[in-house]
Amino acid sequence: MPAVQRLKSAISVLALLLLTSAWSNAAPLLQRFAIATIAAQDLDWIETHYGRHFDYRVRERGTVSAELAASWGAPAVAGRRYILLSPDSAPEVYVRAIESPRTEGYRALTSFGWNAIEIVVDDPDALFESMRGSPFRVIGEPKPLPTIPSIRAFQVVGNDEEVLYLTAETGDRSRSVLPDPKGRIGRIFIMVVGGPDIDALLDFYSSRFNLVRNPARMLAVGVVKRAQQLADGELTPLATARLAERGNLIEFDGYSSRTRARPVEPGQLPPGIVSTTFAVADLDALKVDWIAPPARHEGLAYQGKRAGTLRGPAGELIELIETGAVAVR
Repeated sequence: MPAVQRLKSAISVLALLLLTSAWSNAAPLLQRFAIATIAAQDLDWIETHYGRHFDYRVRERGTVSAELAASWGAPAVAGRRYILLSPDSAPEVYVRAIESPRTEGYRALTSFGWNAIEIVVDDPDALFESMRGSPFRVIGEPKPLPTIPSIRAFQVVGNDEEVLYLTAETGDRSRSVLPDPKGRIGRIFIMVVGGPDIDALLDFYSSRFNLVRNPARMLAVGVVKRAQQLADGELTPLATARLAERGNLIEFDGYSSRTRARPVEPGQLPPGIVSTTFAVADLDALKVDWIAPPARHEGLAYQGKRAGTLRGPAGELIELIETGAVAVR
């Protein structure tokens, strides 16, 4: 497939997000994104390059408590160092990097779980030019979406095989479904989860969290197709759902038979993108199976609030922080 055609197929995914996601009459129970967590072999790499290229600043340094590690089902992580980063434009939406050993053979977009973080930016072309020579691996150069040409995006992979989509609305931002970046770099607005059965993903998130169950469509998703070495014409299913607050969406990808469950050592965190943390109003209102009973945790991201973690149908870790507040749609 020609390079231009591959890039078009990669960025057409967001067009599907924008065209198929709909509001429900009853608000989703997931309010917004709070944290995307990465298992990082080198915290200095994250601090240096997320700071240099994305203006993400360290807001907190610490070590993982035994109680928090147990809530993730990862007791071996207790005592590990972490850093919490965010941009000035959205200081309360974080990327968290937790010191973790490298998992040999792990490659982005080839296993089940959280696979990509999408961040809104002001000018993807200028950002892309500023990143020339950076250690991030480019898997898609800036291009307009075929169906919504005012939106441009490019994609890179970081040191821990975490995929980052960097996306902008170049038209009328007051009418866009993308959030305003409020600066050169904005916040996380999409998290991508992949699994072997997209219906299981959609059933789970719609039934547990009242997300609208939008229909899946068969697509040639360029970044997925290349990572999984799919044949020309081989399609995979994709669907999306919005959270309660504007500019927060989950993308659900159905993965091919060339993928597998993410390798996780006993007591450890999964490699790559470990988990997504969401704000919710009331943990007790949820009918889910917790890894450990929800408990209060200290630190900047938790502020003494209750939090709990569960596993999704693709093995993905879903962390929920109780806000006690109703989301503004």
